Amino acid sequence: MTWFQAIILGLVQGLTEFLPISSSAHIRIVSELWFGDDAGASFTAVIQLGTETAVIIYFAKDIWRLLKAWFVGLVKSDTRADPDYKLAWYVIIGSAPIAVLGVVFKDLIRTELRNLWITAIVLMVFAVVLAVADELGKQTRDKLTMRDSFLMGLAQAMALVPGVSRSGGTLTAGLFLGLTRESATRYSFLLAIPSVFGAGIFSIPDVLDRSGPGVQASIPQTVVATIISFVVGYACVAWLLRYVAKHNYMLFVWYRILVGALLCGLLATGAISAT
Repeated sequence: MTWFQAIILGLVQGLTEFLPISSSAHIRIVSELWFGDDAGASFTAVIQLGTETAVIIYFAKDIWRLLKAWFVGLVKSDTRADPDYKLAWYVIIGSAPIAVLGVVFKDLIRTELRNLWITAIVLMVFAVVLAVADELGKQTRDKLTMRDSFLMGLAQAMALVPGVSRSGGTLTAGLFLGLTRESATRYSFLLAIPSVFGAGIFSIPDVLDRSGPGVQASIPQTVVATIISFVVGYACVAWLLRYVAKHNYMLFVWYRILVGALLCGLLATGAISAT
């Protein structure tokens, strides 16, 4: 990997991680279009540590409050009715599906599921699903339940397939469950922290081993890409929270359909390779 490639991929990661358009799909597409090869699932997972660090800093007060309530609740049973204690458990419960499936299907995620035909089709299909959820979701609730957390966790796990979008999956599920856009978005941010950090740390050994296929990044390049994704991602967190408070998700729906259709055209004409 060149330094230019590392910088570009860091920018792409920071710009797309929190939007319901799939950051892993965009890194996969940009890698193939500009560099003629795949940067790999491991590199993608590691530089996501930058964007999740941005989430931790942005929601530092909320995260501290949840952690405090959770630890206190483990010791004092009379505090377990605290909404923060319950929300902390909901984050843990919602993180379980992607942790289990990520380990079980590790090899499949890093090989067959990165086929660009799959990415293109998934981008368009889940765009329609998001549009339906945004249109039909009642958006009458702002408090989660255990059922909500588990179902949104299952939806997050679908993002192991590039093109689904981790945030898009959780937001879609939240809207179908009747949550408001703001509530679904905030929970989506919190839910991402354990899963993305877990995937990133789990993938570090694979990034250090540069003998695999595709474009291989050096350690300094990976660090720089991660820092760039952090800086850009921090700005995107604030923007998205303001955006969803006043707008629906149709901008992202049409964007996903456009990108998916263009990708299908490039693949069909042989302009780029699917694998």
